Formats: sequence, C-alpha cells, structure tokens
Amino acid sequence: MCGITGWVAFDRDLTTERPVLDAMTATQLCRGPDAGGVHLERHAALGHRRLAVIDIAGGTQPMTVEHDGRVLAALTYSGEVYNHRELRAELTAAGHRFRTRSDTEVVLHAYLEWGEGLAERLNGMFAFAVWDARSEELLLVRDRMGVKPLHYHRSRHGVVFGSEAKAVLAHPDVRPVVDLDGLRELFAVTKTPGRSIYRGVVEVPPGHVVRVRREGVSIRRYWALEAREHTHDLEATVATVRALLDDIVHRQLESDVPLCSLLSGGLDSSAVTALAARQLRAAGAGPIRSFAVDFTGQSEHFQADEVRSTPDGPYARLLAEHVGADHSVVELDSAALSDPAQRATVLRARDAPGGFGDMDISLLLLFRGVRRHSTVALSGESADELFGGYRWFHDPQLVAANDFPWAGAVAQLGGTGTGPREQLLDRGLVGKLDVHEYRRARYREALAEVPHLPDADPVERRMREISYLNLTRFVGILLDRKDRMSMANGLEVRVPFCDHRLVQYVFNTPWAMKSFDGREKSLLRAAVRDVLPAAVADRLKSPYPVVQDPRYPALLRAELAEVAADPGAPVLPLLDRRALVDALAPDTDPQSVRLGVDLALDLNTWLTEYRVSLEL
Repeated sequence: MCGITGWVAFDRDLTTERPVLDAMTATQLCRGPDAGGVHLERHAALGHRRLAVIDIAGGTQPMTVEHDGRVLAALTYSGEVYNHRELRAELTAAGHRFRTRSDTEVVLHAYLEWGEGLAERLNGMFAFAVWDARSEELLLVRDRMGVKPLHYHRSRHGVVFGSEAKAVLAHPDVRPVVDLDGLRELFAVTKTPGRSIYRGVVEVPPGHVVRVRREGVSIRRYWALEAREHTHDLEATVATVRALLDDIVHRQLESDVPLCSLLSGGLDSSAVTALAARQLRAAGAGPIRSFAVDFTGQSEHFQADEVRSTPDGPYARLLAEHVGADHSVVELDSAALSDPAQRATVLRARDAPGGFGDMDISLLLLFRGVRRHSTVALSGESADELFGGYRWFHDPQLVAANDFPWAGAVAQLGGTGTGPREQLLDRGLVGKLDVHEYRRARYREALAEVPHLPDADPVERRMREISYLNLTRFVGILLDRKDRMSMANGLEVRVPFCDHRLVQYVFNTPWAMKSFDGREKSLLRAAVRDVLPAAVADRLKSPYPVVQDPRYPALLRAELAEVAADPGAPVLPLLDRRALVDALAPDTDPQSVRLGVDLALDLNTWLTEYRVSLEL
C-alpha cells in the first residue's frame, strides 16, 4: 500500500516544478515509509511513497515502460491486485515481458494492452494514475468499493491529484476552503460518492475512471451494483458464499512481509481469522498472528449498553485458542485516548474532523501496536453492510424511515446516555446548515440509483434499498476511517468482504435468505459455522468498542475548558455559548456531552492545523 500524488498541466513545463511535487509527495510519507520517487515530464509530474509488500526489491515507483528509449507510459499506484498472477499469464501470452514480480508492473502492462478497460479486469483494492506519454493524457482509477482513496482538483489546464486531500491541498494553487455544503457533508453521517468537504477538491467515486486530456476531464463508471435474479436455493447460496470466501482469503494472504488478522471476537473478524488460519496451516505456513484492542480494566468492569451486550476480549481469546492463533492484545488507557497529540494525529490522518472521538484514536493506537509486528492485516470490515448486521436492517421503524436508516443511531455509538454530536454547535449555524434536509436530498439521490427486479414484493424491494444505501453511502465512512488510521501507521489493511464478486452475489440474495434463521448475518454464520466455536458463531452483533472509563469524558471536558478559556480558539464562533457553559457545568454528566465535546475539540484542532477558510 502506498500514497500517490501528481499534477498534469498542459499550459506549462512541469520539469521545472520539482519542489511543488516534492511537497505534495511528502504529505504521503506515512502511507509509504519505505521509499519515494518522482517522474517528471513536460506536462505531467507523478509522485509516489511506497509501503513495500510484494516484490520488495522490484516494485519501485513511479514505474515506467519504455520503447526505443522513449517512455510510453508511467504509473503511480497504491493498492493490491489479487488476480495479478492470472493477468500476468494472460499478458505474457499476448507478448508482454516483465522485469519484476510486482502487481504494479502487471497494472502498467494491463493499461498498455487494454487502455482504460483494464479497470474491469482488476480484482483488488486500488487507486492509481497512469500518464500515457504517447497521447498525453492521464487516467485516474479507483477500486469498485472505494477501499483506497483518490482525490483530485480540476484546474483550467489540467488536474492536481493525490491519495488524500492533504496532497492536493499542498499544491500552491489549492486553498483549504470549506463552505456550507462542505460542513453539511461533514455532519450528515453519510459519504456521498465523489464529494469531499473542501471546495474544489473531489474524490474519484468508487468504481469510476477519470480521464484528463487537453480537451477537458471526463468520467466513466466501470462498475455498479446490478439487479440480477438469484437462482440458487439456500443450501447452494451458503455453499457459494463459503467458496467465495475461501478463494478471497486465499488470494489476500499473499505477502512478502509479515501478515496478521484483526480479531474482535465478532462473527466477521473471527470468520476471516479462522479461514486464514486454516489455509496457512494447510500450506505449512505456521499460525496466524492476530491482534485485538482493549481498554484498561474494561473486561473486568464491562457494562452492557444499548448496542454492546458483551465485551470483545473473552470471545477474541476463545477464537484465537480455537484456531491456534498467536494472539496479542493492545491495551489502552484513558490518558492515551484523551491525549491532544493523538487527536491531532487522527485529524491529520483524516484531513477533517471525525467526531467519533476515542473510536478513532483507539483504532489509530491499535494499528500502531500492530505495525510493530506486521505490515499487512486482514479485517472483517464491511460484512455488516453486506450481510445485514446492523440494528437498522432489522428494526421496522428504522427500515421504514424516510432517511438513511442509520441517521438516528449514531449517538448510540458513544455508549449509554450520550447526546448528539451537534449538541454544542451554534443554533444559528445549525439552522443555516439544515443538515437534516441536506441528508434527505442525498437520500433521495441514492434511492434513485437503486437497481430493482421487476415484480419484487415490497419487503424485498425495501431491503434491497437498505442494502444499497449501506454498500454505497455508509460503508465508505468506515472504509475511509480504516484506511486513514492504518496508513497513518504504514499498515496495509485488506478487506476480504469488499471483494466485488462476493458483494454482487450477496446483494442479489433475497432478504429472506439473508435472515433465514431470524438473526442478523444468517448467511455468513451458516457459511463459516464449521470453523468457529459455537459461542463465537452465535454471539450477538457488537459494534466497535468505546472506552467505558468515566475518566475519559471527564478528561475531554477538562480539555474543552482550556479551549473555552482561550479567546483566540478558532472553534468558539461555531459553538453555542449557553450549550458550552452547560457542558462545562460541574453538575453536567460528562458522558451526556461526550460526542459533542469530541466534535468541538476535533473542530478546533482542524481549524488550527489546516488554517481552513470557512465561507459560510
């Protein structure tokens, strides 16, 4: 995994702009700590930071293909292509010759063979840019589910691009301006494909290619969820899901560096860990290494809340023992989680306020601990969106809501008694933003995209919509979070449940099959039950953990008091004075304002570090 940057300008000679490209590329150092490089031509400048995973010696970038001493094409690439061996064989048969074992070189030759049609042939997670020196055009490509980020800014004579917004913002012609729509996108708890919070900086939407020529910029969708008739019975469906998972995990175990799994003890991460352990054992490769996060004293003093009925620790240990994993726990305390320096690191990784507090910081610190031992990790992310794991798939009121079904459930993530994230914001600003209407507009746009089968009954039709919303508007929030927190530590996280073959198949499986046993994630449970202990297979869904130590929200409030006492704090104009006073009052339960305080502190750090211009 890596970080990419670049600049195409048809009105100037970019061979003289090395300092600008170096500055942009330097912003991606955490994503690629192992090596860096640039490629400069008259109208194209490509930068790269490398995290070496496959073919350590041979996969240096930017990578070029030459003929008779002339560059034909140059590539800056981030990601993993899991079918690169098959593609290499096909390209070799077509006459291509390879110098390395890397998937990077396969992608470059695939472009030479198939042009922008290469995107449809790739199985993996990726974001890359190809500069075609023959036709002087740039191709930006992003994977189908949006696992890897890719941003760009259109100028009068070309584009500036990068893995993360910070790379684009490092260009002298791009300013960090955020307007009302940017704040709306930030607060709406939905990830609209193609949008970012910064004016003029957009994302390449998942499953799209962007083409940049002298004549202008065009965009094409190469993959989308499609409505297909499901012809398998339940037994065949379960078998197909299992066969796909076996193949996916096998492909994603390839690595020339240490690999591990992220294990919470939930169904999703346990399934990935158990399947990986079985395949490694069959290959004689030794035990899988697994990692979990926990908080000091939490397992002993765990308190169930509305969405978390059990602690993760005992189930993670049970699964690890069952499969013979080499298991480690990264234990965190409230002091580390409330450290302003860690908050700043999270902010710089995200390029924006997250507003989810210790869930972001603990993930960052978990990945920091994992990175000391492994460079690649397998994750169970996205199984809930795919198989129907969340409460809003099963609560009739949330299913029927004329809104994104998760919109009303976010506050529950902070634990019992937590108020909404926006509770400290200025009432006038809240009214001006009208986030509810913005979200409803995005909801209507998303509904209009949903592919339906003719004559579907109302329940199946609505559940197809709920699945589509989760796979296109919610999963991106979590994939982006996982990418940023992992790559801030130079850790590559792979997500088997985002394999497009599995996603397309399960999307078209009838809801009656997905919930055939009256539980969440019925299909997945049936497909992997044979490799799991019964207690793990039957465990109720439990979201990512939050710290329950009462000292944590108290420490946050103390930090907010310092901000409130600083008349120059940039966040103060965005906060409601009365709400701020109430939040800091001695008789206010710190837990009740936990998410609001977290968001206020995030906003203050962001406005300070990024020198954002708010045009509201």
